[in-house]
Amino acid sequence: MSESPRPRELLLVTGMSGAGRSTAANALEDLGWFVIDNLPPQLLGPLLELAGRSGDAAARLVAVMDIRGGKLFADVDAALEAVDDQVAVRVLFLDATDDALVRRFENVRRPHPLQGDGTLLQGIAEERRRLLELRERSDEVIDTSELNIHQLAAAVRERFAEPDDERMRLTLLSFGYKYGLPSDADLVADCRFLPNPYWQPELAEGSGLDAPVRDYVLGQPGAQQFLDAYVAALVPVLEGYRRENKRHATIALGCTGGRHRSVAVVEELAGRLGRLPGVSTRVSHRDLGRE
Repeated sequence: MSESPRPRELLLVTGMSGAGRSTAANALEDLGWFVIDNLPPQLLGPLLELAGRSGDAAARLVAVMDIRGGKLFADVDAALEAVDDQVAVRVLFLDATDDALVRRFENVRRPHPLQGDGTLLQGIAEERRRLLELRERSDEVIDTSELNIHQLAAAVRERFAEPDDERMRLTLLSFGYKYGLPSDADLVADCRFLPNPYWQPELAEGSGLDAPVRDYVLGQPGAQQFLDAYVAALVPVLEGYRRENKRHATIALGCTGGRHRSVAVVEELAGRLGRLPGVSTRVSHRDLGRE
């Protein structure tokens, strides 16, 4: 019997409590990694077997392990050695100064996991002692003392993103104002400044996907100027989204019924934006099928 396939990469995310493990895990999940939080080290082997059955769905695994595991966490070194010949293993350790960790715990008003009846600093010191060997064997150490959550996410992406992970993914959505604004749109533009093909008998039954309707809409005065200007305006917006770690956005364009003008403009805009470096687009026509 052939061996079960294995994930091609396993990343252990660990480090000091309050140093940003959750932020790092979220950033990795956004990059397409399969993330499991607070995993006991003893379950690494079964996790790899289960992930192998899922194929590419869990090709890159993240296991977040930390001092919350109590006595179970003490076996992390042995668990990593046990799977080292099965998958490429990397360790990301998140650290911060004592002062930074104290500020963060005071802000959230929660005790340190190892604080017990002692002080916050005593809990931090004990955690440092227990994690010292794991920190020394780590492949990547990120000091988050001076980083906000956006800067930490950017640092994680810089280290662990694959080429396609960094693409800005846009959904271009057409809709009809008569059916209401889309609730999930990040940006909304109005195509009702263009003449409505509905009032042209030979175009009324068509849609913006049909060449005669498309040519009519995009050939109207102002159509090309609008597209040129809107793409130019979106370029700095998309760059800003990237800086703020926003990798997905929905751009909605509406007309009266969501059948003619907005459909044609969305199709054209998707093509133009898709030619920008680092941008991928998908198209959705919310109200095209409505009567």
